Amino acid sequence: MFLISYNSVRIRSFVLDITLATNTNTLNSMKERGASMIPKKYWLITIVVIMTAILFPETLLAQQPPNVKSETAILIDGKTGQVLFEKNSQKEMYPASITKIVTALMAVESEKMNDSTEVSKKAREVDGTRVYLEEGEMVPLAQLVKGMLVNSGNDAAIAIAEQLSGSVDSFADDMNTFVKEEVGVENSHFTNPHGLFNEQHVTTAEDMAKITQYAMKNQQFKSIFGVKELEWSGEDWNTTLINHHRLLLDYDFVTGGKNGFVSKSGFTLVTTATKENQELIAVTMKATDDQIAYQDTLTLLNYGFDTFSPVVYEKGTELAERDGKEYFLAEDITLFQQDNQAVELSVNDSGRLESDTGSIKSALDSELLSSSNSESSTTKDQSKVVSASKEKEKDTFSISSKLIFYIGISIFTVIIIALFMGRTKPTKRRSRTFPY
Repeated sequence: MFLISYNSVRIRSFVLDITLATNTNTLNSMKERGASMIPKKYWLITIVVIMTAILFPETLLAQQPPNVKSETAILIDGKTGQVLFEKNSQKEMYPASITKIVTALMAVESEKMNDSTEVSKKAREVDGTRVYLEEGEMVPLAQLVKGMLVNSGNDAAIAIAEQLSGSVDSFADDMNTFVKEEVGVENSHFTNPHGLFNEQHVTTAEDMAKITQYAMKNQQFKSIFGVKELEWSGEDWNTTLINHHRLLLDYDFVTGGKNGFVSKSGFTLVTTATKENQELIAVTMKATDDQIAYQDTLTLLNYGFDTFSPVVYEKGTELAERDGKEYFLAEDITLFQQDNQAVELSVNDSGRLESDTGSIKSALDSELLSSSNSESSTTKDQSKVVSASKEKEKDTFSISSKLIFYIGISIFTVIIIALFMGRTKPTKRRSRTFPY
């Protein structure tokens, strides 16, 4: 059921309302009042509207922004980092267990995944969800990472932190250094590896999206992030773990995810999805219940997959010169545009590549940009960005253009039919005499 687009559901509801409004009883009632011609005209208009709704549902609703109930949210392209939707995405929030994405990423990049870890008393006694580790138990780091992501094991998170940094406090310091220096986010501060509540343990939806984008470039992390079931064999617990992220089980295009909850954070959710070579990352934070978190995520994913069309910018495309340097694209990149909103590329004051749709400006992946001194640069070719946009406009029929076209066709059809009906000669009523 998660595969049904929310746009399609709303269209079908609209069609049902029209059908109910023109049922047989209504028509008979109108005929009795001598208005038999009016229902016919309504039927013609209704048929046109229904045909348009059935044949072109995206045309009617694609431009509507998603209705997200979570307090903050963001949807980005997983390859470039282009922001497709955001709601209060830079607001500081409590992340809860989506913190474990950072912990898992640091473990994977430590290159110690085959090392065994001795479980401490502190790990054994931690609160919240666990994989029921026993004090003194020896567990491979890779297994701890899987248990932490699949079953949200807080005990596994403590064991990972102590293995990598010696203590939870030292690991928290390493987390903050890592996300700032390696990932490049500035609005996060972590105090523990698992996400249990601490007033100083904060992040933003935007930062979590960027951290997840960075993490998904690591193939080992990516494979673990998408594990649906895990056979767990421990000293005190043998079972099959089922991933807590429900969309990973029910939604075909979801490739990974992590959920979280503490009372202060509400329900938090990070989700990655891929469809037809388009990769999306959705983050929702502080939903009032888990159903809202999942529905918001589905809404964002459907919006991203159904609403945007790709535009390719070629490797070597030159951008504006800044501070004596000429910047150009290091590789072909695909960005996404909605309707006729052209995506403009530029370099900001910090030397970062930015995309701008007119409504949303995004700092893109730094690896997509190269630079050289202007003195050593060869002939410029700034036409590639412009030509890419023009080629897209020429080769595709935008949603807004389709809407205007089909509305015009519908109106024209109604006018022709109305004129034809107007020329029909009315039938004269025969007078009849009734005996008294």
